[in-house]
Amino acid sequence: MNDSLEHPTNDGTPSSSDAAELAAVERLTNGYKRIRTEMGRVIVGQDEVLDQLLVAILSNGHVILEGVPGLAKTLMISTVAQCLELSFNRIQFTPDLMPSDITGTEVIQEDKSTGQRALKFIPGPIFAHVILADEINRTPPKTQAALLEAMQERQVTVGNERHVLSQPFFVLATQNPIEQEGTYPLPEAQQDRFMFKVFVDYPSYDQEYEIAERTTSGVSESAGAVFKGEEILEFQTLVRRIPAAPDVIRHALDLVRATRPRAEGTPEFVTKMLSWGAGPRAVQSLIIGGKALAALRGRCHVSMDDVRDLARPVLRHRIVTNYSAEAEGFTTDKVIEQLLDVIRPNETDVMRHERFQKLLSA
Repeated sequence: MNDSLEHPTNDGTPSSSDAAELAAVERLTNGYKRIRTEMGRVIVGQDEVLDQLLVAILSNGHVILEGVPGLAKTLMISTVAQCLELSFNRIQFTPDLMPSDITGTEVIQEDKSTGQRALKFIPGPIFAHVILADEINRTPPKTQAALLEAMQERQVTVGNERHVLSQPFFVLATQNPIEQEGTYPLPEAQQDRFMFKVFVDYPSYDQEYEIAERTTSGVSESAGAVFKGEEILEFQTLVRRIPAAPDVIRHALDLVRATRPRAEGTPEFVTKMLSWGAGPRAVQSLIIGGKALAALRGRCHVSMDDVRDLARPVLRHRIVTNYSAEAEGFTTDKVIEQLLDVIRPNETDVMRHERFQKLLSA
């Protein structure tokens, strides 16, 4: 890798600290390739989904995963945890699930030697590195809030005691796009706490053939460990040290601010199609996610393409379409697609206005 470093020495050669960071990025990139190989032993396809999951883990973020049943969402995340040597718990969300069923509870326990009774905390399934919150929209808001507190604070409070969660800590919440009766959809403000919303699509014909062949042959494969939890924490620190140029930050800012209806400089179709736009967390997610994606791609700097490649998973759950969009068949992804076409890298507001005028007069 020949990327320029942030702090070269006077003679132009990389400093020892920069050389160490460069070596760490190279180790992460090589490990990523090995993870893809190990995942391929168990999961067929879904390469883009896997990349976004790894970016979220390296960015210390959480993910909403949406897809119909039977697309191996549970198997995918448990295999990722296996490759990273992280503990994994799956919580099936149901209408009768209580917050204590997730966080844990205090029970009265007697000390046999003294005969005295005391409260003892019994940890719930939230105490693991990787949590699969299966069908999070099927449980009441009180229980959803308990999970979201743990996501934000990295701790749970039971009684008067705070209990710190293990690090790294990653929540993957799944949603079923069908069978919406009797569900409790997450409000937009709570969805904003998730870094990405990832869609899991149907496999291609060849991929589905391979799935059928593998799963009916009686031969099972397992993925080997590539990294350990301590290394993931090191990589999370490394990712935040990767520099992002001012132009890259401004481009991320332009993309997010252009989603806000009736704001200055907002494209006309956004005002027509959206009732609400993305907030500052979207900018943060684009930049930190871009850094993680750059590291996985073997670079020590963020490019415009890194940011643009993450626009859909970052923005699709942070913008709200209105009735006009629904009537014309406009989904959030279609709005983002047009936005990426309109908001181009290294283009000022004046240049963009001139291009709009030419398009209107053509």
